[in-house]
Amino acid sequence: MSSTTSPAHTDAPQARALFRAGLATPTAGWAPGRAQANLIAVPADWAYDVLLFCQRNPKPCPVLDVTDAGAWHTPLAEGADLRTDLPRYRVWERGELADEPTDATAYWRRDLVSFLIGCSFTFEAALTEAGVPMRHVEQGRNVSMYVTDRQCRPAERLHGPLVVSMRPVPAALVETATRCSALLPAVHGAPVHAGDPARLGITDLSRPDFGDPVEMRPGDVPVFWACGVTPQAAVMASRPPFALTHAPGQMFLTDVADSHYRIG
Repeated sequence: MSSTTSPAHTDAPQARALFRAGLATPTAGWAPGRAQANLIAVPADWAYDVLLFCQRNPKPCPVLDVTDAGAWHTPLAEGADLRTDLPRYRVWERGELADEPTDATAYWRRDLVSFLIGCSFTFEAALTEAGVPMRHVEQGRNVSMYVTDRQCRPAERLHGPLVVSMRPVPAALVETATRCSALLPAVHGAPVHAGDPARLGITDLSRPDFGDPVEMRPGDVPVFWACGVTPQAAVMASRPPFALTHAPGQMFLTDVADSHYRIG
């Protein structure tokens, strides 16, 4: 990325072109106003398990699109390539992380079914417009993500814990953040918890399981949203023979306006 390129002033096609060229970076703050999506691709014989898992756990896994087996295109972004247009991928073999490439073409299979799942980065523009600061963006860090002690509802062979993302929010703005995000249920909606992280089994906010630690400011409250990394936790717990996902915080940027998913 050149010194004159600003994530906040880069549209989704331009961003995808940069990622296709090898730029790897968290996508919070990129192409504001456009929906972002998590990716999980699995062999066709595991696709029903993933679809059922998402249906049973819609808060962390709201499905925006499902591809045909082997397809790498989606109507969420015409002309985009799911094999190349994310900043970084994760390759899983029997629940173990095998690689983190910036181009997944070499790992693509003809039987892969891809699921694009709503991402909370989508509602950050609405929160910012409402005056809620995005501390991770201010600090140039990836959002903090934590594995909780809450188990998702299992589906066939797939099971695992709920993962949450955390944003420090000034206490006076927690209600505003809740109200704004609740209007976007397709990208996780309202928080699952605000306040004491121990209520989710999180013992140390300074040690996220994914992403970066984000500094709290005086008067901030930790607010937790269901997170689209939950399917990756399920992959680690359930150990399918193969899966391909986005790297946490490094999402697929769609061409769909975030307002498309707003209700009310």
